[in-house]
Amino acid sequence: MQFPTGAVQALSSAASTVFSIGIVFLGYWGLHEGAHWRSIDVSVAFLALAGFASLGLVPWLATSPTKSPDDESRLRLARHAFLAGVGALWLAIIVSVFT
Repeated sequence: MQFPTGAVQALSSAASTVFSIGIVFLGYWGLHEGAHWRSIDVSVAFLALAGFASLGLVPWLATSPTKSPDDESRLRLARHAFLAGVGALWLAIIVSVFT
């Protein structure tokens, strides 16, 4: 399946946008506070950091060299990493809101 032209740029910019929204969430949530952390706080921070790591890998995966010009396996991996990063950040937000 041929991915559309501009898929790498769109995926990379979407990952950076979600990454910045996640940073805003962590600032609002209170990651910088020095209060004693409960286990739920650690789980929210872990989910957010896992999402950041996954979103940070997206541009690297999308632009890494492949064996042939038609090989789109790395772009497919980048899309999965984007989905995992967005899912982890949303899960972190949901857990922080409902606890």
